[in-house]
Amino acid sequence: MTMTAKQKKTFGRIIIAALMVVVLHFIPSTGLLRFILYMIPYLVIGYDILLKAARNIAHGQVFDECFLMCVATLGAIALAIWEGSGDYTEAVAVMLFYQIGEFFQGYAVSKSRKSISELMDIRPDSANIEQDGSLVTVDPDDVAVGSIIVVRPGEKVPIDGVVTSGASSLDTSALTGEPVPRSIHEGDEVASGCVNLSGEIHIRTTKEAGESTASKILDLVENAGSRKSRSEDFITRFSRVYTPAVCIAALALALLPPLVRLAMGLAPTWHDWIYRALTFLVISCPCALVISIPLSFFAGIGGASREGVLVKGSNYLEALSKVRTVVFDKTGTLTKGVFTVNEVHHNKLPRQEVLGLAAHAEASSSHPVARSIEAAWDGKVDRKRIAGIQEYPGEGVTASVDDKAVAVGNGRLMSRLGIEAPGCHCSGTLVHVAVDGSYEGHLVISDVIKPNAKAAIDALHASGVQRCVMLTGDRMEAAKDTASSLGIDEVHAQLLPGDKVSALEGLMDGSGKALTAFVGDGINDAPVLSRADVGIAMGAMGSDAAIEAADVVLMDDDPLKVAKAIRLSRRCMRIVWENIIFALGVKGICLLLGAFGIANMWLAIFADVGVMVIAVLNAIRALKAGRT
Repeated sequence: MTMTAKQKKTFGRIIIAALMVVVLHFIPSTGLLRFILYMIPYLVIGYDILLKAARNIAHGQVFDECFLMCVATLGAIALAIWEGSGDYTEAVAVMLFYQIGEFFQGYAVSKSRKSISELMDIRPDSANIEQDGSLVTVDPDDVAVGSIIVVRPGEKVPIDGVVTSGASSLDTSALTGEPVPRSIHEGDEVASGCVNLSGEIHIRTTKEAGESTASKILDLVENAGSRKSRSEDFITRFSRVYTPAVCIAALALALLPPLVRLAMGLAPTWHDWIYRALTFLVISCPCALVISIPLSFFAGIGGASREGVLVKGSNYLEALSKVRTVVFDKTGTLTKGVFTVNEVHHNKLPRQEVLGLAAHAEASSSHPVARSIEAAWDGKVDRKRIAGIQEYPGEGVTASVDDKAVAVGNGRLMSRLGIEAPGCHCSGTLVHVAVDGSYEGHLVISDVIKPNAKAAIDALHASGVQRCVMLTGDRMEAAKDTASSLGIDEVHAQLLPGDKVSALEGLMDGSGKALTAFVGDGINDAPVLSRADVGIAMGAMGSDAAIEAADVVLMDDDPLKVAKAIRLSRRCMRIVWENIIFALGVKGICLLLGAFGIANMWLAIFADVGVMVIAVLNAIRALKAGRT
């Protein structure tokens, strides 16, 4: 078992104190000598708790677990002195077992942090650049944007960029959680943190090292703890009220019954009631809740990141578990976003001439449809032939090509221009083309559905998601055809970019119980990602827009990860509630037993330390995300 220096020190103190208690049990001693002998192991194991309690009291933070431990153990020592019994074993044992619990808690946190840090050890410490015909190793922070870096087999890609020469396979598991290598060639984009498996590649950097994917992911995971869930906030608020309340209850338990007995002319039995009050204090310590709940979320976020699911905070992890409606963007999310022109219908001009005019009109567009039109045309776009390009968001473009007024877009654009556009019986996206106000035909363009899209929708339905909805700007016929093949429950088509936010708001429950998640590619869907209860950006490796706008980032293109993310969140929340119910249940029973004098200090130790250890060990189960 690997331990930090602090953990080794604590472990050593535990062993020394435990051995001393065992030895002292066999050494006959009485009076002051016995008190001094037992105070040695007590101070060895508890000096830091006493100092911490004193510092907290000095800063006005009285009611915490250190205060409870000090009052309980010092009270037990005072009782032993008052009675003259010399039984200091319970006081030392309470502090000893409390430190054992703290040790296990510290080890669990270290294990979680180590697991995450090993997983996220994706930021390389160096980069190779060519100088005077030889490779020079430099700090990635010193590499300017646009520089050419060399990544040899076995090395990690230090900075995001584009392959300028060479071909290889990349291990992307640190980013995506997927073990299958990804083949790359000249012109492909690569993200930092991937491992080059085979050939040497040359990369032109497109970002600074601090803005690369690896750095952004590390920052995201490291800062996730700053966004607390409602459960964590509840536990924090609960402990602030609970701790002083049990202190007052313990004080009342120590004073009121003896005073009542005294008023009735009975023996006050101060010892019994003070002992019960001290036992009550030990039992009431809220360590199990205060420690295990944040640890559960921390481990859950770490376990999810191992699967390529990056959650920005425990509040989003909790929200994800309540998702009952999942809304998908279509292009690039459920489909590959790889379009091909299948048909050209109603064309009066030759097919290639229609394609050429459309390709020139769409020359300034980065939309995949525009690129598919250019790919279908046999020629090469000559920008000297183009003038007066005007874009109509969500509709299309108009431009002057060879002094001809060319309009390329959907039915809404044709209606705007007063041009009648016929329908089509074929499945796919229709792109209408008009020249000088005359209709010249339409292109039938089809997108390719992702291989796992159908399985992803099935998995969401199986996990308890009530509705799967698709939003798209595509025409209704094509959208319904895609939705029907995937098993989508509801379709909203022919939406302008601004309409998606309104459509999403119409789907949201608003009660805070059944939440709505939106899944998009994170580039064009930032407003919708931000508006959703939970924004999920998929296929976002290297996408700044996705990491900024979304609450959850899936680091590959697999829509199955959406269902996995929801299952991971629900598993984490199940562990959180197991710990809450277990801790409160056991403590509640033991508090009643302690108040009635049935529970002694040893049962109190179990109710405090035992429950904490069990809850902490249960919490680190959230790291095992792969078992969901």
